[in-house]
Amino acid sequence: MISVSEAVRQEIHETPFLEELLEEGLINQSSLARKIRPGIERKLQKEVTESSLIMAISRLPNNPGSRTNSRLQDFVNNLGDMITRTNLMDFTFQNSQTLVVHQSEFLQAIGKNREIFCTFSQGVNETTIIVSSLGAHLVDIYFKDETLFSRKRGLSSITLKLPAENTEISGFYYFILKNLAWEGVNITEVISTTNEFTLVVSDQEIEKAFSVLLSLKKGGF
Repeated sequence: MISVSEAVRQEIHETPFLEELLEEGLINQSSLARKIRPGIERKLQKEVTESSLIMAISRLPNNPGSRTNSRLQDFVNNLGDMITRTNLMDFTFQNSQTLVVHQSEFLQAIGKNREIFCTFSQGVNETTIIVSSLGAHLVDIYFKDETLFSRKRGLSSITLKLPAENTEISGFYYFILKNLAWEGVNITEVISTTNEFTLVVSDQEIEKAFSVLLSLKKGGF
């Protein structure tokens, strides 16, 4: 049987954003104790007092994520340029035996036009194509026989160029997505390669998203 202190640590660790809010001193310990009490009692299978929970919360490390935050800050400071694109569209098709053939034909058709941005994300059952609106009519032509699940207009993207050591830094993607979520930015798609990380949002939210990322790059966290 785990202790009350360990149960509290687990409960807080499993709750999104809670550790960060505690570090910033933005949560009242008594209120937090009342909130997590039912979950702690279920975990321990016994009743616990509110005072014991408050004591366990107060004994948590003051800055459990400080070392991680320091490494993240150094990493974010070394991010390369942020590239924005507007006038994008998002198409999602059901995977099929002919989809790859049509994909190849489509890429050949747009290959000579450097103004057209395009990326493919293939999942188990579906494939998403994000393309500049300039090339959207070609999607309709080359994929006309495929099953279209969804079509979204009015999208923009921000691409972050990552330092080479990005695979060695834990928590980077969580850190970026967390801060965007705090600001209420809704992310439509996420595209990742080894050294690039692209976020797709609506045209209405591109300025807010860019502002958040720029602030993080300048050390605003």
